[in-house]
Amino acid sequence: MSKEKQRLPTLDKPEKRLGISDIVALIVGIVVGAGIFRTPSLVAANTSGDTAFYLTWLLGGVISLIGALSYAELTSAYPNTGGDYHFLYRAYGKRLAFLFAWARMSVIQTGSIALLAFIFGDYAVQIYPIGPHGEVIYAAAVIIILTAINMAGLKMGSNTQKLFTVLEILGIVIVIGAGLFFAPNATATIPATDAGTNYSFGMAMVFVLLTFGGWNEAAYISAEIKSGPRSMVKAMVLSIIIITTIYLIINYTYIRVLGHSGVASSEAVAADLMRIVWGEQAVKFIGILVAVSALTSANATIITGARSNYALGRDLPLLSSLGKWNKKNSSPINALLIQAIIAILLVCLGLFTRDGFEAIVDYTAPVFWFFFLLIGIAVIVLRVKDPHSPRPFKVPLYPVLPIIFCVSSALLLYSSLTYTGKGALFGVGIILLGLLLPLFSRRSLRQNS
Repeated sequence: MSKEKQRLPTLDKPEKRLGISDIVALIVGIVVGAGIFRTPSLVAANTSGDTAFYLTWLLGGVISLIGALSYAELTSAYPNTGGDYHFLYRAYGKRLAFLFAWARMSVIQTGSIALLAFIFGDYAVQIYPIGPHGEVIYAAAVIIILTAINMAGLKMGSNTQKLFTVLEILGIVIVIGAGLFFAPNATATIPATDAGTNYSFGMAMVFVLLTFGGWNEAAYISAEIKSGPRSMVKAMVLSIIIITTIYLIINYTYIRVLGHSGVASSEAVAADLMRIVWGEQAVKFIGILVAVSALTSANATIITGARSNYALGRDLPLLSSLGKWNKKNSSPINALLIQAIIAILLVCLGLFTRDGFEAIVDYTAPVFWFFFLLIGIAVIVLRVKDPHSPRPFKVPLYPVLPIIFCVSSALLLYSSLTYTGKGALFGVGIILLGLLLPLFSRRSLRQNS
């Protein structure tokens, strides 16, 4: 054992307290968010008819399942609270892994929390206005409350996630039931716009895969599952099947009530559906459902985001305060606090700009897809670099499925760069700033345990 490793203090580590139902609730909760009430119209506008529309959602499920199987190999071979950070560390070394963790802590994950909190705030002020800047106040309050819940313990955080997920799925079931059993027989017509005149199946897939995004967050709690590494495989596969089924059914419902052109022309597809079925009062229900969906995704994002920050603190002495685990509550208290502070600061930026949602997407999407591509490649790299490590689960049809996963990630990286243009420079700037942090540390990154 090296002298440096001997000097490192013994730190409390995560305990195995989560079951398969906890993992499924987290994945479904983080994926099935506000996106399913927004993106169907964009997908319809870029597809030529019902068959192509349904095919994109089915293909999105298949690609997500392929990605999940690739991730399942990594999580079963290297279960670690660091998730993607840990996989990148093993495949490419400490510097690239640190850059990912830094980008995730400073913009990607905290930005997602801030945006989800803003979505809740936007709908909350419609239900109960609280004066000027109400959206910001609600958003900050949500971050504080959800962070406090998770600081109280993993059990409370996971139970809250289960409750939110049940409420969200129940709400979606009501929307589906309204469209399937109470809608008028004739397909409704929404005034046509220019949407759908220039079809792009590739762009439709970009929106679909963005709506499926988030299943990989389960990697950050792979070290905390009770029933062994292979249980993560079951949880991820089951979650993708559930999500794909939900998406296919609700999109069929949208088409049944509004028609393909109606979905393509709609700015709030679920609200338009409920308006047709049960009138204007039912639209308020959609507002509540979107708010609950935002809470569900925000809570799951807070759980997983803090764990990657904790892993970073374990390896970088400069940020060592993040690497402390509260054994009693089974939660990274300091990592949760720092994450909340950064997210609230990003929320406060909403006081000065109202296009924050688009701006954060512009800044973060290329960075996210770049690292996502590297994770896919890491499956192959680690097979070569670390062939003797036990792999309780191996991705089937290797290397075909990992290559498909990499190709889909590369296409989304290209699409995000094409879409964002100069906006991506901010994300690159954040990464470059991260390069300077280790220079202020007395020692280099610690050896990852």
